[in-house]
Amino acid sequence: MKQGTQGSAATGDAVTGPAATGRFRVPAQPAGPDADRERDRRDRRDRPSCADGGGARGEHTHSEPALPRPRPVVQRSSVRGQVLDALRTALVTGDLRPGEVYSAPVLAERFGVSATPVREAMQQLTLEGAVEVVPNRGFRVVERGARELAELAEIRALIEVPVMMRLARTVPAERWAELRPLAEATVRAASSGCRATYAEADRVFHRAVLALAGNEQLVRIAEDLHRRAQWPLVGGVPGGRGRAELVADAHEHTALLDALIAGDFDVVRSLVGEHFNGAV
Repeated sequence: MKQGTQGSAATGDAVTGPAATGRFRVPAQPAGPDADRERDRRDRRDRPSCADGGGARGEHTHSEPALPRPRPVVQRSSVRGQVLDALRTALVTGDLRPGEVYSAPVLAERFGVSATPVREAMQQLTLEGAVEVVPNRGFRVVERGARELAELAEIRALIEVPVMMRLARTVPAERWAELRPLAEATVRAASSGCRATYAEADRVFHRAVLALAGNEQLVRIAEDLHRRAQWPLVGGVPGGRGRAELVADAHEHTALLDALIAGDFDVVRSLVGEHFNGAV
């Protein structure tokens, strides 16, 4: 893969990569500094006055017309969130390849947005450990091996297995039955062959299960570990798994729910152990 031209920002300005293929998108948005300024002007114009319960403290809103209903003023954050979701999907599918460097301007052009929300999204991925800053060039996707994947699976098992076994003894059968649509959604997602679709459905199911523990910190930490386990490995598909293995993994969700509803703790323990031995 050839590299593009170099830019000047230490947080991301120069190289190309699979992003140039155009395989991932966010809704088209105005790009460039002028568009950012125009968006800011619209935000100020459309912000409701303090009399209507809107407007930030210290801002002059007396000359602005009152609107019948407030309009959102966080458009930039919304774009950044969409870009972040798109980049996370590209990581899972392998469109952003381990070891490759990507510049914010090139990705921004591909997304149809300005470079600012792309840089902000990439900085978030840096905090999560998915990419690293390459000064004056852009962001390199972190290279991961099988050992790191195994370590993540071990940590997830240490956290989630004890919680699952406690929930198996305390959560009534009807609550487990309510999760069946989510488990079946993972089967459909795996059958589609789209790794990004399955990754999202898998996280939703695991998050719903752990949420029954009533511990928000547990859910947040477990989801972060889960997401990291879905990043691509060097020289292989994300998580090292193909479609058939994803389908088998998804069917473990429905089998687990069957055992939980039946109160068969031995089967639950066995399924949970097997699930994390090959965690996706």
